[in-house]
Amino acid sequence: MAGHSKWANIKHRKGAQDKKRAKLFTRLIKEVMVAVKEGGADPDANPRLRMAMKNASKASVPKDKITNAISKGSGEDGTSFDEVTFEGYAPHGVAVFVECLTDNNNRTVANVRACFSKNNGSMGKNGSVSFMFERKGIFRIIEENIKMDVEEFALELMDGGLDEYEIEDGFFTASCAFEDFGSLNSKLEELGVDAESSNIEMVPTTTKELSVDHAKSVLKMIDKLEDDDDVQNVFHNLEMTDELAAALAE
Repeated sequence: MAGHSKWANIKHRKGAQDKKRAKLFTRLIKEVMVAVKEGGADPDANPRLRMAMKNASKASVPKDKITNAISKGSGEDGTSFDEVTFEGYAPHGVAVFVECLTDNNNRTVANVRACFSKNNGSMGKNGSVSFMFERKGIFRIIEENIKMDVEEFALELMDGGLDEYEIEDGFFTASCAFEDFGSLNSKLEELGVDAESSNIEMVPTTTKELSVDHAKSVLKMIDKLEDDDDVQNVFHNLEMTDELAAALAE
């Protein structure tokens, strides 16, 4: 993939999003709330909550905000968020999958639809592009935090469901099937290795390469979607080529 890892486009978009600190805090706090709603307020018995709390802590979300989010997720203040997804195409045929958490579905639908239409995209029905992605657990681990031979480490992780791994830019990136996320997370804990991030991602099975100008028009739409307060994650199958990466770094 033009010298980049298969997750390069995901890492690029997440890096851009994470610069928006207030937005990041909101996204992580909402995830804590929904995790509580789904599986209860005990992180020991709720892997999704444990992951959400860990990611929030790593992003320096204050402990009192995390605690407050757990209380809200328990329904103590009547706040309720629903998970909704949208699918469609950005300009030039790039597939886009959008994950949202919302307390007002009508508002979210209208905002996402407007973002697609105003940026020369087209929103489709559920299932229109999801078949182009695989739901996977993605763990990014700082390589120097692995206190054993990397190949030996990978073999250990296979017992927890490791599917693939690669090393790039000082990070060991591991993937697993969605169903194995909990077991691989437990295996990392057993090995005493703390992942820098651990998330469920929609990983494209194939990517689409565009010219720099066309790719920039796609990324403009992605940015607009990520700016919406209801949007948690945006996944796409745009190929992050060396040429595009260099142009974005200028």
